[in-house]
Amino acid sequence: MKITNKLLIFATSLLGFQSLAVAQEREPYTFKADKQLAATPVKNQQQTGTCWAFSCASFLESEVKRISNLDVDLSEMYVVRSIYREKCENYVRRQGNAQFGEGGLAHDLIRAVQRYGIVPETEYPGRKNILTGYDHSKLEAKLKDKCVEFAKLGKDGKLPKNWLATIDGILDDEFGKVPTKFTVDGRQFTPSIYRDFLGIKTEDYVTITSFTHHPFYEPFILEIPDNFANGTMYNLPLDEMMRALNHSLEQGYSVEWDADVSNDGFSAKNGLAIVPAKKWDEKTEIQREGSFKFIEPQPTVTQAFRQELFDQQVTMDDHLMHITGTDIETTQSEKYYRVKNSWGEISALKGYLRVSEAYMRLNTISFMVNKSALPADIRKSLGLGEIEGSPTGSNNDLKVKDPAKIKRIKPMTAPTSPQAPKSE
Repeated sequence: MKITNKLLIFATSLLGFQSLAVAQEREPYTFKADKQLAATPVKNQQQTGTCWAFSCASFLESEVKRISNLDVDLSEMYVVRSIYREKCENYVRRQGNAQFGEGGLAHDLIRAVQRYGIVPETEYPGRKNILTGYDHSKLEAKLKDKCVEFAKLGKDGKLPKNWLATIDGILDDEFGKVPTKFTVDGRQFTPSIYRDFLGIKTEDYVTITSFTHHPFYEPFILEIPDNFANGTMYNLPLDEMMRALNHSLEQGYSVEWDADVSNDGFSAKNGLAIVPAKKWDEKTEIQREGSFKFIEPQPTVTQAFRQELFDQQVTMDDHLMHITGTDIETTQSEKYYRVKNSWGEISALKGYLRVSEAYMRLNTISFMVNKSALPADIRKSLGLGEIEGSPTGSNNDLKVKDPAKIKRIKPMTAPTSPQAPKSE
């Protein structure tokens, strides 16, 4: 019996030494700061699907710092309330044939700021009790039920004249009434005057993407469910999209980012996003334990591979974040993008992630940036060199599939990849 125990102990120890030896053969990730741009503190969207508002508000806060050298905290919920109302109106006017939910895209916030202005967080926290967290699950269900009811009444020719007032009442009950005037540092503002005071020019922002099912160097409407407003994006070849991203950061412009995060390579709790060459279910137990700790091979991401995963609806628009700079992985001298998330100060990076170039090439749905940040030749190719263009409106001349009719495949949960508080 004693001999058996000794053999068991020896075997267990040997396995431990083998695990250590395998781990020691792989280099740990080691990073140093490269380019760090100004950004406001990390927030938490909590139980809402409003990453689009948190990420783009953070992006505009950095823009205000760059443009006007002002430190501001913008109200995400002021914009969210406006967009929820637009979604309701869109749903009813389309007789229920439209996407309805909490999700959105960066151009929704820009469009809302263009139309309705913006207010500080202190003036509109967007909840009755600021000590409670955000949770829009009941609100979403209530709005959806009411919109379904109104859409049916509309089909029957019985839609009440004041139906939007009912929607406003529901929104006011959740968020509070929208302020028309407020005071900051002793000066009175309206939301529109405050936007102009901060130096925000919504026409300056463009959305860039890269897909082969539409012509390059032209704007188009990307067929994703959350693009309910049919906002347009400019299409570039993949390498040029990456060049535009890198050039923007090098010139001191941060970037708003829409990406897929429902995959084996995204881990918010480890603060890292990569494209592992080996799938999770193909890894040994030792390899799984070392994931996001030790450097893994990553494939070369081509335009064709990127398009293939998008066409298969493997790559989807799960989550929006804010790119605020770059770090260097010193072992392999490779660039990683520093990304601000909106899930609170999790991980050792306090709510930030480092994203590999391979991950950026593969999983980027789109990014938004000030058009002045783009390389001159790309601006010229897109027709942005000498004209004032706005990406915020719809283009009814572009014929694409109705986003509401596209089946969205639920992302598979990776064992090591914590998901967003709520699907977006």
